[in-house]
Amino acid sequence: MNGFKEHKRYIALGLVGVLVVAGGAFAFWTGGGSGSGDAGVGTSGSLVLSATVAPGVAPGESEPVTFTAANPSNSPIQLTSLSLDSVAADGGHPSCETGDFSMEDVTQDHQVPANATAEALPNDGVLAYANTAVNQDGCKDATLTLTLSSD
Repeated sequence: MNGFKEHKRYIALGLVGVLVVAGGAFAFWTGGGSGSGDAGVGTSGSLVLSATVAPGVAPGESEPVTFTAANPSNSPIQLTSLSLDSVAADGGHPSCETGDFSMEDVTQDHQVPANATAEALPNDGVLAYANTAVNQDGCKDATLTLTLSSD
């Protein structure tokens, strides 16, 4: 009788081993897969930049410039820095020599939120008006338009 019990135990252990191997094989075969997919990348938006110069800019002087940005897109846009591209005087001041104005690039490192209309930017610039050896009265009381670009 002991032999029969011993034989039953080996059969039970053998069945458990078969089930473990079958379970492992089942898990192995159902765990794999492959495929492919497509993804699109959104287009970059553009910001509308505005600058405000403190009143009183005069030859040989510098005045602070504050900035705002509007973001009409539905996604935030990261703004790294601002650069002054050009300066123009209003139509009533055609003899204003706008090449006498300059501004260093201004680091912003700021994310302009989606749909922002006038997001204040964190860092100000400085508009410098060079004092030259020629008469600069052509710019007196002029309204200046700064054209900016951004990174």
